[in-house]
Amino acid sequence: MRLGVLDIGSNTVHLLLVDAHPGARPVAFASHKRPLSLVQFLDAEGNINDAGQHELIEFVLEAWEFAARHKAEDLLAFCTSAIREATNGPEVLARVKHETTVTLQELTGSEEASMTFFAVRRWYGWGAGPILDLDIGGGSFEMAFGQDELPELAVSVPLGASRLTRDWLHNDPPTAKSVKELRKYIRQTLKPVVREFKQLGRANLVAGTSKTFRSLARIAGAAPSGAGPYVKRELHATDLGLWTQRISAMTVEDRLYLPGVSDARAGQILAGALVAEAALEMFEFPSMEICPWALREGLILRRLDQLIFDGPLAPAPHVGLGGAVPVPRMGANTRTAAPAAASFPIPTAGRQAN
Repeated sequence: MRLGVLDIGSNTVHLLLVDAHPGARPVAFASHKRPLSLVQFLDAEGNINDAGQHELIEFVLEAWEFAARHKAEDLLAFCTSAIREATNGPEVLARVKHETTVTLQELTGSEEASMTFFAVRRWYGWGAGPILDLDIGGGSFEMAFGQDELPELAVSVPLGASRLTRDWLHNDPPTAKSVKELRKYIRQTLKPVVREFKQLGRANLVAGTSKTFRSLARIAGAAPSGAGPYVKRELHATDLGLWTQRISAMTVEDRLYLPGVSDARAGQILAGALVAEAALEMFEFPSMEICPWALREGLILRRLDQLIFDGPLAPAPHVGLGGAVPVPRMGANTRTAAPAAASFPIPTAGRQAN
């Protein structure tokens, strides 16, 4: 079947179409995305303004038409911290549904961390043993640890790269004082969380699953994306520390010359590097692996699991998202019914925190 996943993130809005069936790995068929930093559209009260809502609605309509044109049979649509933490988030979701018929399902930080961990476990398998997964988004930083398919602990903290850049790094290049203050804030925020994770034991593998980690690894010498997903990519703490220092002295324009850094990421790569550096240091790991699968793949794989047990149209008992919703099949000329977002269950195994 052809499955679409519409991801409304803090930095990018992205529709990914994959060809997949239960028991097989999902294979990317087509992609449609646009840089859209919703946090840049927040007003003084934390509301996403009308211009930001218009951009979002325009993309959702584009995504629906793209999915229908390419004969997607099923569409999962979800949003993360940018809308989750906006003061008018519920109103924005209601407007999107009214104007596009698409229901965007809001994932909590814990659910986001859990589904990303689920994808990492499927990628590395049981042989990896206990895994610690780290994911730096635009608005939040997710961490999850466990020995099974679902984490024992999944936590989200407000240390997203775009958020930190907006709140702390106002100059270009940033002042030494602002970088020092941000380092201190990151460590203060992570200290109680890291302590809680360490009580669960030590991971065999630390995985990084976000564009920020991929960019940092590429800057530090990892293989480019064109080498394919099966090339092992690592990010070492010593290299990360060196490049964090170098990036802190660069202007945003200078960062564009670094490998793996796009226009949309150049301004916030320093904040992401500071979070990554602090995490590896505080968890006491000398390096991490970059996993090609993340949240989107986790949601896809969970949906495929549902198909195995319940059939393609059966509503699943819903855990943590407020009720089951049947997923209609899409057709080239259908947009009268909203595609249900994340209608499969997202388990809440273990302890979770937002």
